[in-house]
Amino acid sequence: MEQGYIRVEPLDAISGGWRVLLHNPDRLNAMSRAMWRELRAVFERIQQQNDVRCVLVVGQGANFCAGGDISEYSSFRFEEASLREFHEKDVWGALNAMLQCDVPMVAHIVGNCMGAGIEIASCCDIRLAAESAQFGAPIARLGFPMAPREAALVARELGGTTARQMLLEAAVFGAPEMLQRSFLSRVVADVDLPSVVQATLDRIAQLAPQAARLNKQTLRELNMPLAHTIKAPEASENVATCDPVATVLANAYGYASSAEQREGISAFLEKRAPRF
Repeated sequence: MEQGYIRVEPLDAISGGWRVLLHNPDRLNAMSRAMWRELRAVFERIQQQNDVRCVLVVGQGANFCAGGDISEYSSFRFEEASLREFHEKDVWGALNAMLQCDVPMVAHIVGNCMGAGIEIASCCDIRLAAESAQFGAPIARLGFPMAPREAALVARELGGTTARQMLLEAAVFGAPEMLQRSFLSRVVADVDLPSVVQATLDRIAQLAPQAARLNKQTLRELNMPLAHTIKAPEASENVATCDPVATVLANAYGYASSAEQREGISAFLEKRAPRF
């Protein structure tokens, strides 16, 4: 089976436009650890390039991103230190690089947008979805919670009510409802989505790139309380700082060796219902 990866390439017909492709189609574009690390490097590089006007974030084929690559979870999720490093360095390192990037980002969402997909989409400025797209974060079925920084990000973008439904009852929503709940910018018929995405990117690319970057910086500064809450230290740093979630983070990964997590992941890999 082909290993997942992140591919970056220029957008056809848009000067200064770039496509960031989540490529792991055998697993519905689920994010592996390597992909998270690649995603961070990609957006740190984009941030340093003054000629980039817009970025399209898209999954390969018929899905945006179905979550994390569960096939590799047993190699690091059952020990607290490695679990913390995964979430605080690999996952949050990538998401934070996206959040700190001043280039306008458009998410092209089809098929499954679950878990990690919701988190990645939450970092994008404009979210365009096909009518048939599905959204959720049903990780409770796997026996573990969403990491604190990721939950803060998702709750901000989804709203508290929707985030609670996704996390506490494993609710999955269609694109029209996610539009009503203000997570999506626009929902169109599946066949029309490519042209709508292209038109959106064209409009962004024709505008002043410096103004766009300054607007993103301003909006980020206006969100300073939350931005501070979810700004990540490296995994090796002391989390006991003035960060409002420091207390939560100090004990956030103590469930690593829990029976629930082991059962949830084992049941998924064995294709059976979990017994919690």
